[in-house]
Amino acid sequence: MTVGNTPSRAVVVGTGSRAQMFTEALARRPHLRVAALCDPNPVRIAHHQRLLKEAGEPEAAAWTPEEFERRLRADDIQEVVVTCVDALHDAYVVPALRAGCRVVTEKPMTTDAAKCRRILETVQETGNHLAVAFNYRFNPVHEEVHRQLSGGAIGEVLSVHFEWLLDTRHGADYFRRWHREKEHSGGLMVHKSSHHFDLVNWWLGARPQEVFGYGRLGFYGRAAGERSGYRREYERAHGAAAAQDDPFALELAENDALRSLYLDAEGVDGYHRDRNVFGDGVTIEDDMALLVRYDTGATMTYHLTAYSPWEGYRVMFNGTRGRLELEVEESEWQPSLLGTSSGRGTIHGDQALANAGGPRLVLRPLWEPPREVELPAFDHAGHGGGDERMLEVLYGPVDPAATGKAAVDASDASRRRATEEDGALALVTGLAANQSFVSGKPVATADVVTL
Repeated sequence: MTVGNTPSRAVVVGTGSRAQMFTEALARRPHLRVAALCDPNPVRIAHHQRLLKEAGEPEAAAWTPEEFERRLRADDIQEVVVTCVDALHDAYVVPALRAGCRVVTEKPMTTDAAKCRRILETVQETGNHLAVAFNYRFNPVHEEVHRQLSGGAIGEVLSVHFEWLLDTRHGADYFRRWHREKEHSGGLMVHKSSHHFDLVNWWLGARPQEVFGYGRLGFYGRAAGERSGYRREYERAHGAAAAQDDPFALELAENDALRSLYLDAEGVDGYHRDRNVFGDGVTIEDDMALLVRYDTGATMTYHLTAYSPWEGYRVMFNGTRGRLELEVEESEWQPSLLGTSSGRGTIHGDQALANAGGPRLVLRPLWEPPREVELPAFDHAGHGGGDERMLEVLYGPVDPAATGKAAVDASDASRRRATEEDGALALVTGLAANQSFVSGKPVATADVVTL
């Protein structure tokens, strides 16, 4: 929104790789202005200042985390984007809501039950809401699944089988960086799978009630690496001879954006973005299997594998009138060399992966031949087109004069932004799964977070 002809003033909190998408998106919209960048590392802030300069935007104020709450009002901020370490989201979401700002947070909304309750209580107290950046909702293929199910193509959905495969390029990346420590990320059940749990909640119009699961660290980490023979003797890849031909190593110096964001910034905070995936200190799982029961009576079997030779997912829905099957191949296989020209790092989303496959959606009605559902043109980049559509819904159209591109069609009724309630419903499945991994017993979601 704007006040008169004055652009709304925004602050981007956390200036790492993923934040680039938001800095650039805000800079492309004349009704918005990146007024501030908040991060404890001034080198990473400087990287985002260059992004603003390249977009023809003025330099933003540089805030430390300690200044955040005070400067929200002092600098007249209307928009807040939270893209910092997952475990710190609530530290910015809560004061921003209390200051009356419009808040968008990267997923997951937060990483534990206490922080989730704090956010939900703040929403209730203030009457202000936030949006969670579940970009997979805006992927056109996922929207078609939603249309098929909500339109009754297979009747009442009774069960779902969902398998998500991260290949050794994408999956390994969670084990190089801060995500490998559960205290910071909540583990893959919270950080990655919240996408998938949100999709199922949205597709089914359902709420999770009970979760049972098994999770283990079986591929990454020192012990597994020594057992498989994949481990090389280095702590981090930069400057390590043992990492030179390691297919699991990431070389930061070869990528301008990664060098600027991380290698050049190490002297400030000591953070290493390129740690050995078969090193010590990995506290998250890489292989997870769940059984989830929903309030509609439907059940889901779910498996996340973080070390697959191919990347993609399969989702099968069984209903009273038939079956719907989705398969998406993000990559059929990955070469061992890890070089990347992406400014977002090695994970998929910014660019299509090498050897990308495609999506296929098949409807199998009872007593009728199966038929393939026509899907819109599919682009693997930008999370299947979900990023741009999400940004259009969250922030309005890009200035076509500045980009030379037509506005993205965001009019489809099935596209809707996720709220704090959606964020909590996705989070609670992952939190219950983490508890079940430890206890070996089913966990009622109401015993984790009351919604």
